[in-house]
Amino acid sequence: MPDLPKNARVVIIGGGVIGCSVAYHLTKLGWRDVVLLERKQLTSGTTWHAAGLIAQLRASANMTKLAKYSQELYGNLEAETGVATGFKRVGSITAALTDERLEELHRQAAMARAFGVEVEQISPAEVKAKYQHLNIDGVTGGVYLPLDGQGDPANIALALAKGARQRGAHIQERAAVTNITRAGRRVTGVDWQGEDGSSGHIACDMIVNCAGMWGHQVGRMAGVNVPLQACEHFYIVSEPIAGLTQMPVLRVPDECAYYKEDAGKILLGAFEPVSKPWAVNGIPHDFEFDQLPEDFDHFEPILEAAVNRMPMLADAGIHTFFNGPESFTPDDAYHLGLAPEMDNVWVAAGFNSIGIQSAGGAGMALAQWMEAGEKPFDLGDVDIARMQPFQGNKTYLAARATETLGLLYADHFPYRQKATARGIRRTPFHHHLLEQGAVMGELAGWERANWFANPGQTPEYAYSWKRQSFFDNIAAEHRAVRENVGMYDMSSFGKIRVEGPDACAFLNHIGGGQYDVPVGRIVYTQFLNPRGGIEADVTVTRLTETAYLVVTPAATRLADQTWMMRNLGDHNVVLTDVTAAEAVLAVMGPNARTLLQMVSPADFSNDTNPFGTAQEIEIGMALARVHRVTYVGELGWEVYISADMAGYVFEVLHAAGQQIGARLCGMHMMDTCRMEKGFRHFGHDITSEDHVLEAGLGFAVKLDKPAFVGRDAVLRKKDAGLQRRLVQFRLTDPEPLLYHNEPVLRDGRIVGHLSSGAYGHHFGAAMGMGYVPCAGQSVDEVLASSYEIDVAGHRYAAEASLKPFYDPTGARAKV
Repeated sequence: MPDLPKNARVVIIGGGVIGCSVAYHLTKLGWRDVVLLERKQLTSGTTWHAAGLIAQLRASANMTKLAKYSQELYGNLEAETGVATGFKRVGSITAALTDERLEELHRQAAMARAFGVEVEQISPAEVKAKYQHLNIDGVTGGVYLPLDGQGDPANIALALAKGARQRGAHIQERAAVTNITRAGRRVTGVDWQGEDGSSGHIACDMIVNCAGMWGHQVGRMAGVNVPLQACEHFYIVSEPIAGLTQMPVLRVPDECAYYKEDAGKILLGAFEPVSKPWAVNGIPHDFEFDQLPEDFDHFEPILEAAVNRMPMLADAGIHTFFNGPESFTPDDAYHLGLAPEMDNVWVAAGFNSIGIQSAGGAGMALAQWMEAGEKPFDLGDVDIARMQPFQGNKTYLAARATETLGLLYADHFPYRQKATARGIRRTPFHHHLLEQGAVMGELAGWERANWFANPGQTPEYAYSWKRQSFFDNIAAEHRAVRENVGMYDMSSFGKIRVEGPDACAFLNHIGGGQYDVPVGRIVYTQFLNPRGGIEADVTVTRLTETAYLVVTPAATRLADQTWMMRNLGDHNVVLTDVTAAEAVLAVMGPNARTLLQMVSPADFSNDTNPFGTAQEIEIGMALARVHRVTYVGELGWEVYISADMAGYVFEVLHAAGQQIGARLCGMHMMDTCRMEKGFRHFGHDITSEDHVLEAGLGFAVKLDKPAFVGRDAVLRKKDAGLQRRLVQFRLTDPEPLLYHNEPVLRDGRIVGHLSSGAYGHHFGAAMGMGYVPCAGQSVDEVLASSYEIDVAGHRYAAEASLKPFYDPTGARAKV
């Protein structure tokens, strides 16, 4: 074993395409003390048997940007390194067999246009013209992306490795990491052992876990949670087919299949609906370029459909039946970034069968993040901090993995819920809500009532791109909140207690608001990064002179608390997650005050409990704290109850509510109401790369404070002027539905896409929000244009506003 260095700036663990890409991009940024350790041979885990499909279009603008970057990189690697990557732009076709799938494809095509990806919507005849061997019986249409490609996975990885070596990286094969040493929240080094019996220790400033399907195990060694599970992934390669020439990559997701021409043969792969987790209790120690046992019975339904779809396969014969492992995450998004539990452990793992197309962009983004110490752009879709601690549970991962592989080719309906590994995190109201007809969704493991079925109605989702089975239920819940009173469970929202003598000073350092307020005051606020981007969108309630409660979205509690902790500095403050300690029941609507007065002797008047304040109250025989805030734009309170009394308080409020026609509501209603009010949704409308002023949230930033994170960036933007504005839209046609990512056209030209969308039941039309370029333009000039929204290839006129369409002055919440 050649001598390995005793010290390194970074040790990368894993020599698949991801690890090689991270090494390549770090050295490209000038890093020299880069060591990559591979337990066996480069590419010997999953990379070597990947199909090598390299598509451009992903589910969000930034993920698409990363995929496009991968393509451009692979096209140039051979010239740089001399290693042939096999990359070629062959195009890709996705064929639909149902009207619902065709609507999805047409919506994706519209999204592609907004993201700058070349795309064509094609008819069944055009599908046949571009893929002559295809049986188009039942094909309803398709999309064609002419610049999609394919490549040689192993050679792409080896080219990246060579590029890294050329710039000084030390890449060592057959050296397994056996232990990771730690001191507090930092790793200090790695112990390694070579196959020849040699061993050693490398002291390092940081590590990157690029261990692929070993990522979970390596994460545990480093003290971090990396939830992923290996699954069996099947494909066959035909015997050579006479006359077969280069063809586009073909996907027929309704038959769970993809096809790739390769050297005169057809590769047929599958993402079957019920997959097979592999090595739940650990991967064999000697695994290297291994195949898993064939399971023809499992693959046979896919093959049977494929022979009908591609008749030439019936006569070609099977050259190879391949079964190899791929790692999958609980939500089918890969893991990237700085692990929440440690301050110098980075992760790039769990690529869900899209590692080749993702590796270039993911390596570039992570390297830039490591270099600058902050994300180069919003990476919330894949940030490892989105994962909850329980999701590393092996029983959970095995159960969820049976579904996630198949979801890659399932219909991606709006509101689609995971079916496996459910019921883990339940609020204190869970069974009460189920008894009343609640239909549960899941977010960050929390079971949340999304809508309520009527008596006699089946309490389950029936998915569609059109009006779904619960459309009228949401409309009724929406109407109750707008006209009477509704109650809904908000217990899953994150609650972080900030306590200590420096609590006020700390919050004034990290947040844009002013937190030196009277006890009981609630501040709506953002935590900003140094660029003025929004790291968190929260409410902060002063509970005592030295204690505050920060309330965050359910999905970002861990990320937000981690960000706060990393900005703690010398402040004498303790941060505690108290999410499970209190249940929260929102009581919202014009009659919210009436309902609360029916069950409590407290004074809910404006004089005693004005908007933006909290007070301790009695409710029935229990105690609670009520926060007078709203995310639906109506008079209302969020009722905080200790978990032990929550069930009782629900019963008291629900019984009283029946006397005035109160209605139980779900999260879907909350989203439709907040859309009418123009309230931003973190992760969609506002992210770490969206400037707080351009997001229209300047009112929440108090520049008269002497200093806070992001203040200088806010002042610079204020002086320079806005480059874009977040605009609210309302379609003039009541029929189309908006979700997100639909292109926004200004005077006939695409200028952006919707960051979020929902149906405005009060207005009887779909509504959305999206950023519109406005450099050098006044508000009047922005609004003077004509706007359209592209829905699945059809343009619909839209009204635009910078003020909320619903109650623009905010008077209804303050009556």
